[in-house]
Formats: sequence, structure tokens, C-alpha cells
Amino acid sequence: MTSWTASDIPSQRGRTAVVTGTGGLGFEDALALARADAHVILAGRSPSKGAAAVERIRQSVPGATVRFAALDLASLDSIEAFGERLHSSIGSLDLLINNAGVMTPPERQVTANGFELQFGTNHLGHFALTAQLLPLLRRGNQPRVVTLSSVAARAGAIDFDNLQSERSYKPMVAYGQSKLACLMFALELQRRSDAAGWGIQSIAAHPGISRTDLLPNGAGAWSAPGIARRYLWFLFQPAAQGALPTLFAATSLQVQGGAYYGPDKLGETRGYPTGAKVPPQALDVGMAERLWSESERLTGALFPLVHAKGSSVASTQRTYPH
Repeated sequence: MTSWTASDIPSQRGRTAVVTGTGGLGFEDALALARADAHVILAGRSPSKGAAAVERIRQSVPGATVRFAALDLASLDSIEAFGERLHSSIGSLDLLINNAGVMTPPERQVTANGFELQFGTNHLGHFALTAQLLPLLRRGNQPRVVTLSSVAARAGAIDFDNLQSERSYKPMVAYGQSKLACLMFALELQRRSDAAGWGIQSIAAHPGISRTDLLPNGAGAWSAPGIARRYLWFLFQPAAQGALPTLFAATSLQVQGGAYYGPDKLGETRGYPTGAKVPPQALDVGMAERLWSESERLTGALFPLVHAKGSSVASTQRTYPH
């Protein structure tokens, strides 16, 4: 795995990938996958940003098969509509990269469904999206789901008594919780795939500390994180470098389901892809199962029920909360 780069991505010809997030890491993921001949669907909130990202990819990769699709992870209705459109336009899906995220808005904000914005977008939105696309993934060729966590997950804790930060809101605490939830979701998805025979590899990745717009867009350009991003830019590795653990998880033949990848230098903050250390709290299976059940309740997500002997049956359709 020494110094693995995007040039090491095996051919993705014939594979269809959905990447959430049109800028930063998501753009770099989509660009690298397009260069490897994947059919890429770049999903995000802004049609104008999406169109610009698609045009940039096509300029860099003439003949790239890439398109934008509207998706707002802060809206369960948008997620459901995206899933319905995808089911009607493609027969299977080989790769889902749960990348898009919100980071440390200074004041508590909520999604269209009333969830705290970071937990609702980073975890619950991708949880519901994965459920929507599960039937397509199960028909895919060696399908993978890659979910992005963060070094912030190390200090994260799932607080079921304050899951939506209603009692108190601390931006980085809420962010750490959301990214720990992403990691726990990735690990639990692999356990459920194994138990039910879904045939899906679920892998987690994190980008270290990367130079993207996530900090200034979330905390604000003149917040301490935003100022650090602007004036201490040399501390942040380029987005293309930060995308490598995700791309490794998404494409490498060495990858194992249920694994976690990040950069290999300076406490996993920068470098090339390697196995990342899983925080102890992310290994609590009982907590992960509780988080999964609560996420299903909150989102109305439709996952098959997993039985103890490994069989699965479709769960009953739930009503999306509004």
C-alpha cells in the first residue's frame, strides 16, 4: 500500500458510481473515477455548482461519462426522489461514496425534517440514501459503499439524550458525534451485509486534514477554523491528496469489507492511504445496533430485516417524518 495514488486505480469501465458532494473531496473522487472510465453520477444540492463540476471533469477527461443529479441530504423528500429517479434510470449500482458533509456551523441549524444539521446531513441523510439505493447495490458487480468519517470521530460520542443537540449545541461536539455515527454505520452495514448475504462491501475512510471548503462553508470564512484554512493553508493537504483514502477504499483490490482507511503520516492527518485506527467507541456493537434502530425510526429508512440465521426479508414501509 506504499504511496498508493490515483494512478493505481484499476479500470472502472462498466462500473456505475454515485458520489455525494460536488466540490472538494467529492469532486476529486468523481474526477479520478471518471479517469478510470467509471460512469459517475455526481449528486449535490446546487445545479449550478454541479454543472460546473461536470464541465471541469469533462474538460480534464474528454469523453468522460459523468452527470449531475440533484440531491439534498438535509431533506428526506429529496433523498426519496433521488432514489426513485435512479431506480428508473439505471438497473444496478456498483459504488456509492457517502462523502458530502456539513462542518461546525456556529449556530444550531436544522434540516427540512427538524434534525440537527450536521447529524441530519452527515449521518442520517446518508443512512437514508443508502437504504434507498440498497436494491440497486445488491444488483451491482462487487458493490461497495464507502462512508466518510473524520479524525474528529476520535473524540466523538453518541449522546442519545441529546442526539439533535437540543439541550446544548457545541459545533465540534455535534460534528464529532455525526462523524462517529458515520463510522459506526459503515461497520454495522458490513455486519448486516454479512449476516443477510447482501454481497455488499461497506468500508469507512477519512481524509485527514484537507484543503477543502468544508471549514469556511460551515463555520464561516471569518471563524477561527475558516481563518486557519485561509492563512495556515500549508497545514492542510490538497483535496486530491485527501481523497486518496476514499478512492483506495472504493477501488483497490486489497480492500476488505468493514475496514477503515486514512492517511499514513502525522497521526493520520496527511499522507497516503493506509489502515486507520478505529476509535474504541466505534467498536461498541450494542451502541451501533441502537444507533441503527434510532436512525431507521428517525428517517423511515427501508432496510431489509436481518434475522439471526443470516436470512433477510423486506421490512415494512415506514412513513417519513415531516
